[in-house]
Amino acid sequence: MATQSPFLLLESFLQTLSPANFQPPVWLMDEVQRRLVLLLNHILSQEKEATNRLARQKGRVVHMQWRFLAMELVATPAGLLDRAPSGAKPDLVLAVTEESPLALAQAALRGDKPAVRIEGDVQLAAEVNWLVDHVRWDMEEDLSKVIGDAPAHALGQAARGMAAALRQFLGAAAAKGADQAQT
Repeated sequence: MATQSPFLLLESFLQTLSPANFQPPVWLMDEVQRRLVLLLNHILSQEKEATNRLARQKGRVVHMQWRFLAMELVATPAGLLDRAPSGAKPDLVLAVTEESPLALAQAALRGDKPAVRIEGDVQLAAEVNWLVDHVRWDMEEDLSKVIGDAPAHALGQAARGMAAALRQFLGAAAAKGADQAQT
């Protein structure tokens, strides 16, 4: 008896999530967006070139969207990000075209960028692309400030090992799911 991959079951469940049958509370989305801006600014503030590039784009608005989730960010004069005021006209629209959360997760684990539909200002798009390509979060460094260098390094090694194992597992599961789909 052939069994269906749990990833295919998860995929079908996640595909049913739409604005019609799942809408997170407004307060939750507001808090998630605030926390995301704080995290992005923390990461950006550690890279001088990133803040210089964003400072040149001050006042410019980027609208990001995936499925029914959307967020507008504005570049500040300090070279950081803030949430754009409600109703702000975006200078750049970035819409992730991959609908499948599972496919996005697999691509992220492989280190691939998702497919994105881009509309708007070319220079702003180039700056955003530079940020995506060159700015990285050194989570291990931040963790070492809290728990010390040696424990942070050990946790970092463990996390990298788990990520490698997860990449290998997802690759095997995707191959198996493709084989099952063909039969």
